[in-house]
Amino acid sequence: MSDREEMASDGGLNVTLTLRLLMHGKVTGNNHTEGKSNVERSGARINISEGSSPERIVTITGPTEGIFRAFSMIAEKFEEDITAAMTNSNVTSKPPVTLRLVFPGSQCGSLIGKGGSKIKEIRETTGAQVQVAGDMLPDSTERAVTISGTPQAITQCVRHICSVMLESPPKGATIPYRPKAAPGGAHSLLTQQHPAQVSGHVA
Repeated sequence: MSDREEMASDGGLNVTLTLRLLMHGKVTGNNHTEGKSNVERSGARINISEGSSPERIVTITGPTEGIFRAFSMIAEKFEEDITAAMTNSNVTSKPPVTLRLVFPGSQCGSLIGKGGSKIKEIRETTGAQVQVAGDMLPDSTERAVTISGTPQAITQCVRHICSVMLESPPKGATIPYRPKAAPGGAHSLLTQQHPAQVSGHVA
């Protein structure tokens, strides 16, 4: 682990990050007021995009520790929702919490590492599953990064990803992905958008 990664893991990295997530409109709608106020108590600011798209962009900005606390709250809220949904179904095994981040494609190579070494290290260290999409999101230069696991594993995983992204700024201009209204209705259950500009935007 590099000094920069260790600092981020220990909370010693004091920079402002902007993470953009993509979530299903129904999820953001149900939890918008309560979720927004809870996340903002973490010290981070949150903004949910408007529009008719089935997916919304959720932008979270703040100091590193505020961002990590916000992610922890979001993941825990999703786990609560999963638990509540299971009480009314016949499902016996609890699915993991899944979040989808979006990063500039130029940074994804650093996240994967040579021969997949970095992403393997993050999986083994945090216990979370991490998948980097092979294709760019439509009309953008960004790729989706899906994280699954317990709220604790997801929060640790975000810490590691932030460290990698801060060390490897995006190259060239980034064309951000913007969800469009789907003619057939919603098809993605839970997505996270924008490049956890964790990596891209350090103030």
